[in-house]
Amino acid sequence: MKSSKNFSKKLANTKRVEFLDFLAKFKGYSDLTLKTYDEAIQEALRFIEIEQNAQTTTIDLMPYRLHIAEKNPKTVAKKLSALRSFFDYLNDNGYHVVLLGDESVKVPKTLPKPISHKHIEEALQNADFEARFVVVMIYTLGLRISELADIRLEDISEEWVRIRGKGNKQRDVPLLEGTKEMIEQFLEKKHPKRYLFEKNGEKLSQNSLRYIINKTFAKIGLKVTPHQLRHSFATSLLNGGAAIADVSELMGHASMATTQIYTKLASSLKKENYLKSHPLCSKEV
Repeated sequence: MKSSKNFSKKLANTKRVEFLDFLAKFKGYSDLTLKTYDEAIQEALRFIEIEQNAQTTTIDLMPYRLHIAEKNPKTVAKKLSALRSFFDYLNDNGYHVVLLGDESVKVPKTLPKPISHKHIEEALQNADFEARFVVVMIYTLGLRISELADIRLEDISEEWVRIRGKGNKQRDVPLLEGTKEMIEQFLEKKHPKRYLFEKNGEKLSQNSLRYIINKTFAKIGLKVTPHQLRHSFATSLLNGGAAIADVSELMGHASMATTQIYTKLASSLKKENYLKSHPLCSKEV
């Protein structure tokens, strides 16, 4: 184990760069996630207090916790999660770091907000071919926007698309016949070289794809994110009777507990539809 005598904020800042490089190369984190981690660590280094002896470095997070206390609980939780990962990395690399003020923040569980199939169909009817294709790819494959941007031509087969997910994990998602036909049409129109979505020979950015989706739904007066379309994919499958284990695998969830959120949503929607539809619900009994 390394001595902590020379541990300082300056050293931590140097290790921050190594940590982000590690996340990019070995964990496959997206640029957006890396940016979030980087901002949290740099911000925290301005406030944390460091005490050290020959064997141990004690990091007091409380001054930083007080600085961000008024932020949304989800934001605080994400920042603390980034810091825990960073200091775990330091421990794994020989620096005995002990955290103080590291208590978890309770974040209220919120249900995802999918877009109804009716609204998706309406948006598709008012969109050009490229916009329809982008929406259909996410909606029928359940993709994250980063995964959509990363699809390469070599990943597409007759019946499946190989998806490169978080942490460099790969999964195969089946192609619907209609989606397969749209891919063939898109390839004939655009002639991409390496990635499915390209511009001037380079991979199209996530922001560009996100803009296409936002603009498509704005035409029908809705503000929709790519992740909501992913939610719609999961909810539609579960409402249609798909097994939760299959949905979890198709979405690339690390834990089935994440997918179970959608079962709660499905129950919530069923209750809402019941209250709207049953004749006695509109009358006093």
